[in-house]
Amino acid sequence: MITSVFRKSTPINLILVVFLMLVFFLIYQFQDLSWTNSPFLIFKKVGLFFVLIASIFITDFITKRNGLSKDSSYTILFYFLFVLFFPSILNNTNLVIANFFVLLAIRRLISMQSLKASKEKIFDASLWIFIASLFHFWCILFISLVFVSIIIHAFRDYRNWIVPFIAFFIVGIIFALYTTIFNESAIDYVNLNAVANLKMDYFVNNYQNLALSIFTTVTLFFVGSMVVTFPHRPLILHSSYKTIIISLIIGVLIFVVSSNKSNDLLLFTFAPLSIMATAHIEMKQEKLKQEITLFVLIACSLFAFFSQL
Repeated sequence: MITSVFRKSTPINLILVVFLMLVFFLIYQFQDLSWTNSPFLIFKKVGLFFVLIASIFITDFITKRNGLSKDSSYTILFYFLFVLFFPSILNNTNLVIANFFVLLAIRRLISMQSLKASKEKIFDASLWIFIASLFHFWCILFISLVFVSIIIHAFRDYRNWIVPFIAFFIVGIIFALYTTIFNESAIDYVNLNAVANLKMDYFVNNYQNLALSIFTTVTLFFVGSMVVTFPHRPLILHSSYKTIIISLIIGVLIFVVSSNKSNDLLLFTFAPLSIMATAHIEMKQEKLKQEITLFVLIACSLFAFFSQL
């Protein structure tokens, strides 16, 4: 039954996911109502919600525009369910904004398979990634995805290799102007944020640990499905799926190396994982298996959400 509802992309499905996201967003925010006394904080919460919704829609756009989905609504459903695994994301403005810019970059990189306007796409993707790194430094690791995309699609033109450095220079100028105007220290920013921490001792309670364990299992399941079925997928989509797989790996690396470690950092894996989950659920298989997969994932996400409130 669940698969039947989201099998087709309809406005009703989009509205349903937005409504559900709003409900769970408010449930989390209403635990502490102190923010309601400040117009600025209210505006910040509203902005956070809209950026989160925009991230879901960009992921859905990437999936449909590049033929990675059979015009279904599974991608937005999976993204929503993954957010529920780690509800503290709903209070992490910097990460949500950083992930939004990363998604804009991934959108441009995947579209490079058309071999049109490659330099513009490389520049845009690099620019978005460097801007994202201003909100979370280790997003800069996604710049490696730009160079991988150049190797896959446009390595013959040496000028393509220079474009990311031009984007870096532009963002550097913008950042320098910002630090000058607001009397901030660029060196202090780098020293504070460009710090790696491989320790996994950040858990506040066992439910966070359990949520991470379940999410890891779900991730391995969908990644395993993608790896096994990859050779049988249309050849024209192989480069897109490679970009998605690499972006997932980079998202995991960001989680591993970030100093202020938390489950929220796995937000950077949600988009590629949602696309992989969509690819799995749309495979030719018994409807019962599809229903079981969705039901188990929904149950796990709801348990993770409410247990961490």
